[in-house]
Amino acid sequence: MTLDSPDAPQPLHLEAAAGVSIAYHKTPGKSPMVVFLGGFMSDMTGTKAMALENWAKSRGQAYLRFDYRGHGASSGRFEDCTIGMWADDARAVVDRLGAGTLILVGSSMGGWVALLTALARPTRVAGLLLIAPAIDFTGELMWDQFPAEAREALRRDGVWRRPSAYSEAPYPITMKLIDDGKRHFLMGAPIGFAGPVRILHGMDDPDVPWRRSLALADRLTARDVRLTFVKDGEHRLSRPQDLALLCGAVEELCDSAA
Repeated sequence: MTLDSPDAPQPLHLEAAAGVSIAYHKTPGKSPMVVFLGGFMSDMTGTKAMALENWAKSRGQAYLRFDYRGHGASSGRFEDCTIGMWADDARAVVDRLGAGTLILVGSSMGGWVALLTALARPTRVAGLLLIAPAIDFTGELMWDQFPAEAREALRRDGVWRRPSAYSEAPYPITMKLIDDGKRHFLMGAPIGFAGPVRILHGMDDPDVPWRRSLALADRLTARDVRLTFVKDGEHRLSRPQDLALLCGAVEELCDSAA
C-alpha cells in the first residue's frame, strides 16, 4: 500500500554512484535522525514509512526515507540489483544525507540492510528497530525452499519469476541475487552490534517465520535486545495497532539516544 498522493512533494535525488540515482524524502528535525529502510520490492511510500514520517513531523524528529536502486522512484532495473548494491545505496544515503546519530528502522529485507549498514557505520548508528527482519533470506527463505524446477531455471536462465501474494506480476529472482546474498550472510556467526535493538514480528507471518527473530536475538552481541511478538500479526504489520507499536518503539530508541 502506498500513501503518497499525486500532489505530494516530488522526491529529491542523490547520485549515489555512477549512473545510480536514489530518490529520497528528508524531514528536518532534531537528532537522532530516523532512517527507514524498506523491504524487497517495496518503496518509500508504504504505510510504515509514511506513518513514521507523520510521527517524526509531529515531534520535530529528523527523518529520512528513500528507495533503493531498482525500487520506486530510483533509477535502475530491479532484476539487475543485489543485496550488496542495496547495502551500498543505504551507506551512500546515511553518509551523504544522514546527520549525526542515526536510528535505523528496517522492514523485512530492510532489516538485513539495516544490520549491514550498522556494522559498516558503528559509530553513527545508535539503535535499530527491525520489523520481521529477513536476515539471509536469499538462502534460507529462497534458495533452500525453491522447488527443483525453480533452481533449474535459475541455473539455466539466470532468472526465475516467482509468484507473489503482494503483486499481480511475479517477482524476478536472479541467480545474481542468490549468489551475491551469500557474501552478506550474517547468521553464521555472532553479529557485533553493541547498541539497543528492538524487533517486532507477527506470529502469523507467512514469509519470515517469527522464530527467526529469536535466532537473530541470540546471534546479536548487544545486551539490550527486546522482541515483541504480535500473535495475530502478519508480515507487513501495517494495521493501526501495529503502527502504534512501531512508532512507540522508535520513540523510545530516539529518547535513549538523545
